[in-house]
Amino acid sequence: MKIENSRRDFIKTSALVTGGLMTSPFVLPGAYAAPVNELKLALVGCGGRGTGAAFQALATGHNIKIVAMADAFRDRLDTAYNALNEKYGDKLSVSEDMKFVGFDGYKNAIAQADVVILATPPGFRPMHFEEAVKQGKQIFMEKPVAVDAAGIRKVLKAAEEAKAKKLNVVVGLQRHYQANYIETIKRIHNGDIGDIINGQVYWNDGGVWVRERQPGQTEMEYQMRNWYYFNWLCGDHINEQHVHNIDVANWVKQGPPVKAEGTGGRLIRTGKENGEIFDHHVLTYTYADGSVIHSECRHFPGAQNRVDESFQGTKGTAYLSAGNYGTLKDWKGNVLYEHDRKNQPNPYQVEHDQLWATLFNGDYKFADAENAANSTMTAIMGRYATYSGKPLTFDEALNGSIDLMPETLAWDAMPKVLPGADGYYPHAIPGKTKVV
Repeated sequence: MKIENSRRDFIKTSALVTGGLMTSPFVLPGAYAAPVNELKLALVGCGGRGTGAAFQALATGHNIKIVAMADAFRDRLDTAYNALNEKYGDKLSVSEDMKFVGFDGYKNAIAQADVVILATPPGFRPMHFEEAVKQGKQIFMEKPVAVDAAGIRKVLKAAEEAKAKKLNVVVGLQRHYQANYIETIKRIHNGDIGDIINGQVYWNDGGVWVRERQPGQTEMEYQMRNWYYFNWLCGDHINEQHVHNIDVANWVKQGPPVKAEGTGGRLIRTGKENGEIFDHHVLTYTYADGSVIHSECRHFPGAQNRVDESFQGTKGTAYLSAGNYGTLKDWKGNVLYEHDRKNQPNPYQVEHDQLWATLFNGDYKFADAENAANSTMTAIMGRYATYSGKPLTFDEALNGSIDLMPETLAWDAMPKVLPGADGYYPHAIPGKTKVV
């Protein structure tokens, strides 16, 4: 079957979120129902981020009942349940038969609720989002929303169905709910520093956890436990972490780039326990107007950390960071705007405050999925470019035929990437690896 997707069509399908809306790129008009008194919530993915999202939902103060939970692992589900029960026992109504364990439990959990939180490793996001939309649920899902182009295409199709059904979808790219980003980028779009011609986005830090192989684990269980280091589950750290900064670049530029080129590799993080992913990626993204954004992410313990975004326009510069910085200057150094960093609300909480207020009012306001797919695809394109060491266009990346998901999801099934006899996993080699 010929796949006919293009960057132009991709932007068209996400025009509501990338078309220059100034205060929030997600707000849509209309309403879909009358106000409600209680909403039932299902948590799919009971790790740290899923548990955190559930806490934030309950902290909104609305009449929310968690009625179902699902995770591949029972111990993760139990840990999340116990943490939630300790603080919000009166809002937790999850009987034993509503605790679903395994690869297919998400379907049953979603069926019990009005609203779902999808927070498993991102490789599962497309199928979980697709199911939640099919069942007509309101949705909060974590970023990124896929790990390959096949998953992105599935998300885009489900996003169109979600809009047709007027299902609210909020995605955890929380900078879109953070005041310094909203206010500073609004001024960038107003032309305060002219046309953006260059930019730099970074997620450089020391890396994350490693979970060692345990006796008796199948290969599937080991990869699932150590999911950050396998592309079918994580998509590499350019996708899992750096997507936040890449998303800001696309927000500023009001659309995805047309081309990516760069390189990367495994310089420090080279052990058997580090799976197949790189520990650094360095890229340039070229946008339709010829402007170029430098993109860099690395996991080097002990090296200087940097997580922020900066942009240069024809009239001045912009600097942004998650630490509530938002500054615009002209080329003489005069401050044009500086965000007041005092008493800023937590954007992780804000996204839930806004979503749940909307749901309890019976409104339809949020369609984040296309924007999230846009930024996730940009990160995936970056991985394709660094793995191959060759430039490629957005259209080439979006139409790529690689599907990383295993043929069968079962504890005794085999993922597509397996260790060699020496215990090391094969990984990409720039200049040799083919990605699309």
